[in-house]
Amino acid sequence: IRDGAREIDLVVNVGAIKSGDWTTVEKDIAGVVDACREAGAVCKVIIEAALLDDEEKVVVSRIAGKAKAHYVKTSTGFGPGGATVYDVALMREAVGPDMGVKASGGIKTAQAAKDTIAAGATRIGASAGIEIIAEAGGTA
Repeated sequence: IRDGAREIDLVVNVGAIKSGDWTTVEKDIAGVVDACREAGAVCKVIIEAALLDDEEKVVVSRIAGKAKAHYVKTSTGFGPGGATVYDVALMREAVGPDMGVKASGGIKTAQAAKDTIAAGATRIGASAGIEIIAEAGGTA
C-alpha cells in the first residue's frame, strides 16, 4: 500500500478455518481490512471456496463483511477449483446486497460469466477475458 497498491487480495488462513480457530481468522481479516481502509485501498478477502464446506464459506464471508472488507472472492485461481455459481450465490446470501462478490477462477465462457453475475457476482476474474468478450459479441 505504501508503494501505491490500491487493491489488496487477502487469502484467508484455511488451516485456522479447518481447525475452528475463528479468532485467528477474524483478527487476520480485520487487521488487513483496517490497514487497507486506513490507506484508502480496496480489500478483497479470498476464501478459497473449493477447500471449504458450505458452513465455513458462510462464516468466513460473514466475518469479512463484519470487518468491512470491500469484497469476498471465490478463489485465487490456483487452488483445486474456481468459481461456481453455487458458491457465488452462497457468498452473496451471506454478505448481503451491499458488499462486492468477486467470482474468480475457471470462468472461461461468456455464459459462465453471465451465470456468475446472475448469481450475485459484482466482479469477474478470468484469464480468458478477451475470449469471453469476443464470444459475447464485444470487441477486445
